[in-house]
Amino acid sequence: MKSKYVILSVVVALAGFLPQSKADVLGSADSFAVLGGSTVTSVGNTIITGNLGVSPGTSITGFYPPGIVNGTIYNNDPVAATAQADTLTAYNFLAGEPVTSDLTGQDLGGLALLPGVYFFSSSAQLTGILTLDGNGDSNARFDFQIGSTLTTASSSSILLINGAQAGNVFWQVGSSATLGDSTSFYGSILADASVTLDPEASILSGRALAITGAVSLSDNNIITVPVPEPGSFWLLAFCASVFGAGQRLAGWRRKAGRS
Repeated sequence: MKSKYVILSVVVALAGFLPQSKADVLGSADSFAVLGGSTVTSVGNTIITGNLGVSPGTSITGFYPPGIVNGTIYNNDPVAATAQADTLTAYNFLAGEPVTSDLTGQDLGGLALLPGVYFFSSSAQLTGILTLDGNGDSNARFDFQIGSTLTTASSSSILLINGAQAGNVFWQVGSSATLGDSTSFYGSILADASVTLDPEASILSGRALAITGAVSLSDNNIITVPVPEPGSFWLLAFCASVFGAGQRLAGWRRKAGRS
């Protein structure tokens, strides 16, 4: 029994060193790939991996099928309401962070950014490729404060390098976000009003969270909640294996004592 508590203590201690940035920001909204305030609509073969919800609205259309949800759908229930409340908390937290750099008036396309908090007083535009450089730190955060709208041109994309993780990229948008055709996007969009994905637009790893308005999805959109960082996964696997080994050892000792 003593060995069991020692192993549990080790597991808890190691878990304390896991990256907390994503969970600390999103709270219960962390598991949602799509969350709308008024409605969530899909036209065509949308694929969502993660939970889908709406609150306080009640309308979710286009997922019975042709849209596919690899997760749970929450329609104006306590789970969705709590996720919306946590999204609003996260939105306000992101909006209040000290600014690292003011990019007002600049196109995100062609920029290579290190971890930090980036500010746009009004709209933000992505045309081409935005590179986010983690500088060797898989816990590095990239937070974008956008006063009004976020839009991407067709075929725009985000490139993550040197340890940058999609789960640590956040877009706080003052009104609405629209991703253009064939956009490849990373990060969690928290929009005060609405999020729209044009045909073929893909948040390959991220979230579309709209606080008051709609999330509107089109043909062949793919939205996937970011997976844990590789280091976190293997640490959890190690903890699990250690705990399993401890249980097996304790069982062997009990058998030996009875023989």
